[in-house]
Amino acid sequence: MPGKVAIVLPPREGFGPHEAGAIGIIVHSLARHSGGFEPTVIGSAQSAPFTDVPFRSVRPAWLPANYARRYAGGVAKALDGLVPDLIEVHNRPDLALFLARRNPERPVLLILNNDPHGMRLATTPEQRSELLATLAKVATSSAFLRGRLLNNIPSPDRIPSVLPNPIDLAKIPPSPAERAEKILFVGRIVRDKGADTFVAACARALPLLPRWSAEMIGADRFGPRSPETPFLRALRPLARQTGVAMSGYRPNAEVLAAMARAAIVVMPSRWSEPFGLTALEALACGAALLCSPRGGLPEVYGQAAQRIDPDSPAAIAEAIVALAHDPARRAALGEAGRARAELFAVPRIAAALEALRTEALDTWSRGMRRPI
Repeated sequence: MPGKVAIVLPPREGFGPHEAGAIGIIVHSLARHSGGFEPTVIGSAQSAPFTDVPFRSVRPAWLPANYARRYAGGVAKALDGLVPDLIEVHNRPDLALFLARRNPERPVLLILNNDPHGMRLATTPEQRSELLATLAKVATSSAFLRGRLLNNIPSPDRIPSVLPNPIDLAKIPPSPAERAEKILFVGRIVRDKGADTFVAACARALPLLPRWSAEMIGADRFGPRSPETPFLRALRPLARQTGVAMSGYRPNAEVLAAMARAAIVVMPSRWSEPFGLTALEALACGAALLCSPRGGLPEVYGQAAQRIDPDSPAAIAEAIVALAHDPARRAALGEAGRARAELFAVPRIAAALEALRTEALDTWSRGMRRPI
């Protein structure tokens, strides 16, 4: 049954070595292991897209509308030329519904990596119910997200599948025999990610750890052209006074190299992370991970990380200091993290995705969809 699959990125999502965000990285990893399916990734024009998977850039339609709608029109035109057997949309319920209604002869699979409650045409229970009834298949990256999707839907038309995000273990660089005495934060430099909490915790911890350093990698958004926000402007002097280096946005390969060297990675997310790809990367790199328990994060790290309260810089500082003084504990967490990351290896998740795509095609061929 496998055939052509058109993999549709969200508008403005990066898809290249130097500009891919989390979804771009996930799609790229899985597109390189598509099994019996023939993939083509569709997205906005890129300055230097990945070259090892087929990519087709979208020319936004000339419409008196916002970019999202113009992008949807461009995607529809690209699909007309591609004629796929399956349309796979990432993280955009409104785009998935638009394409399903415009292409009623083709099944649409939607894969969600964010909370649908904040997404257009998925905010209310009625909208989410329609989404499940209309599309051939819906999947979420965590059981936490599936619960959010099904919230207040008494009798869902179809139960979404859970498809965790993958990690390409072949891209994980080797770690030195002696890891650097560094405390690392990786992620968007925003309040939801606990960036200010990290600086406050380091302000308490670093004076007690004279040989240790701290670094933050990230910006307000993915990509080298991320804006300088009021939050960043306020945080920079605090970080400088504390001794925390702020390195800005870095390509994923550099991020992984930093994680592979650092002794401790801290992820103090305040918000309910839909999945937590940064946590998975830290586990794969063998760093000792201190991590928030919110959202889908516990599904990622299981017992392979130490939980922290993202609202308590004092407690985080205490955990950092204790780990810094306990190399055996750091080594044990690192080993547990690498073992945990194996559960999310690309071949394993790619096989699950192939089964999901096959199920979507089979569901569609057996006429189980409702008329659009």
